[in-house]
Amino acid sequence: MQTVIRRFSGKGAKELFDLLETRTAEVEELMRSVKGFVGYTLARSGDGGFSVTVCQDKTGTDESVQKAKDWIAKNAGSTGVGAPEISEGSVLIHLK
Repeated sequence: MQTVIRRFSGKGAKELFDLLETRTAEVEELMRSVKGFVGYTLARSGDGGFSVTVCQDKTGTDESVQKAKDWIAKNAGSTGVGAPEISEGSVLIHLK
């Protein structure tokens, strides 16, 4: 399995997470549509927030990054949020 973490901070990040909070059902549907989807977490932090996506393989995590980027461009461009800091890697342990 593969995971990707997208961390948003700085200008527009809090506004982005305010918007995401009002549209959680839409975000859930979008992430569940990713091929090889295993799990997804969206969380606030002091300066914005982050998401964690787990998929069966890198193809899935790459797809999730692109879908998130497209959703933000379409729905949250007015927040002025910049590109996220992205961390990726192979899952060692995944607990449910």
